[in-house]
Amino acid sequence: MFTRSLGRFAFLLAGLTLAALLAFAACDDEEEAPPAGETPVAGVAPELQDGTLTIGSDIAYAPMEFFEEGTNNATGMDVELAEAMGKILGVKVEFQQVADFAGIVGDLKAKRYDIVMSSISITPEREAEIDLIPYFGPTGTGILVKTGNPKGLDKIEDLCGLPIAAQVGTVQVDYMNDVNKGACAGNPIDIKTFPDNPTAVQELTLGRVDAELADDPVAAYSALQSDGELEVVAPRFDSAPYGIGVRKDSPELKAALEQALKQIRDDGTYDDILQKWGQEEFAIQ
Repeated sequence: MFTRSLGRFAFLLAGLTLAALLAFAACDDEEEAPPAGETPVAGVAPELQDGTLTIGSDIAYAPMEFFEEGTNNATGMDVELAEAMGKILGVKVEFQQVADFAGIVGDLKAKRYDIVMSSISITPEREAEIDLIPYFGPTGTGILVKTGNPKGLDKIEDLCGLPIAAQVGTVQVDYMNDVNKGACAGNPIDIKTFPDNPTAVQELTLGRVDAELADDPVAAYSALQSDGELEVVAPRFDSAPYGIGVRKDSPELKAALEQALKQIRDDGTYDDILQKWGQEEFAIQ
């Protein structure tokens, strides 16, 4: 009698133990499951294992990326797109100010950041050094001038012989250098470069240069913020799309970002963000 009761007790105990283990496993699975609607792709990229996507950016290029007035909080279209992609990847997004936009590709290659996202126009020279994922555009270059266009500028050749501002390291500087070897060879543009776009715009406002060159959306935003002092002429020459920069030795991260970008385009988040910042005409096709 004693033996049978003990055996029955052992059987019941074993059953209860098994049930408890299964319940614990089920709870653990629920905790580790990704949120509904998000794709668990972060694990395939070593750069994302710490749960943070570190992004190098020149955060002075409104409305693409800029600091909220009086704060160190990055905002803008690029910031919101990156955050939406980070949500898909299940990671925190952290924007870091680069020391110099002209050195942003070198900084990425030196592994100071996981990626770079800073209104970077895709050019063959940059593609030779890093991978670039198209996400916006193409955009062109706008010529920003004083309202009324006192110099009558409407094409790049009109800049010959004039002092013209642009941010150092941008495609606008490259373009002016090319024009100085061609149409302006006998009367070159006096290229004035500055560390960031707001400083270049300020030089125009102060009358120290006759125009400032920047990407179309940025030139238009500068004009909008100038209280009627500035306007854009001759937009969209030298067009190119923007790209998210990834090191060539990070194929898993590139694939994860491409998948996240596709998902926010498919679910409408991408279009909503562009519309919020007035940039829907530049949606990537």
